[in-house]
Amino acid sequence: MADNIHDTLEDDEIMEPGANWIARIGVSEALRMVEAILFASAEPVTEKALQERLPSGVDVPALLGELQEFYAKRGINLRQVGGAWAFRTAADLAFLMNREAVQQKKLSRAALEVLAIIAYHQPVTRAELEDIRGVETSKGTLDVLMETGWIKFRGRRRTPGRPITYGTTASFLDHFGLQEVRDLPGIDELRGAGLLSARMPANFAVPVPTNDPDELTEDEDPLTDIDLEELGLLTPRVEHD
Repeated sequence: MADNIHDTLEDDEIMEPGANWIARIGVSEALRMVEAILFASAEPVTEKALQERLPSGVDVPALLGELQEFYAKRGINLRQVGGAWAFRTAADLAFLMNREAVQQKKLSRAALEVLAIIAYHQPVTRAELEDIRGVETSKGTLDVLMETGWIKFRGRRRTPGRPITYGTTASFLDHFGLQEVRDLPGIDELRGAGLLSARMPANFAVPVPTNDPDELTEDEDPLTDIDLEELGLLTPRVEHD
């Protein structure tokens, strides 16, 4: 194996100042670069972030597609997680990781209900959550879901009182093996899994969430610094005399 990239190139290629770097290093080297970045990252990496770290002219989507195909039958797979990319243990080998995994405390039924409502109805306010569930939702339940990193504050609804709206996160997609929120199981899949009663109302329907959970809807305003301070997400600014 060559000691460095330059050892794989002809001298005249190295010296051409106008040559495109990707054309000189070759696709295989570009693949190695993408692979290295993804392996080293603790979080899923977006295509934009990859493009910023690679030479100009690199076809990032094509390289990701090739890597995804290469790893499809291996012990780890390259998966898309909410618009970003990450290596994950192959689904059929997950049982091997059980001994190493930290035992998570199971969510309460209330927390699971709230999580499901947020996932399918996002963006949704606390009042809307309670209206759908038919019972009051405690702050503790929402706090638990926030601590897991599966839900987040999205914005404020443009209605009286300007209530906070909630949505799911990329960590939620990653944990449940979803590429995007629209991959959530539909009514037929839920029935097939025995999660819905056979005696559901004829007009019952499962909502289809927005495809981009980070994009605010027309009836939402973005959170301001003051909002973030009130929610404890931003350290209050200290004004000096």
